[in-house]
Amino acid sequence: MKVDPVLFLQADVSNEYMRQHDLTPQEFIELDKKHNILRFLEIGYEPFHLTGTQGVVEEVEDYIRRREASAT
Repeated sequence: MKVDPVLFLQADVSNEYMRQHDLTPQEFIELDKKHNILRFLEIGYEPFHLTGTQGVVEEVEDYIRRREASAT
């Protein structure tokens, strides 16, 4: 069975983000609904898959900060 590399990246980064921010899966789902994190990871897969999990988590954090700043 072949693993979809985009789904693998999304799962890996999501799990690490939840761990670092002490979020439950449900809390992450709510955050994703608000910020479209999984879509962000899908669109950015090409550069992200070479970055490493921690680097991509930092990109997600920056992305969320920018979205929240533009919402105010």
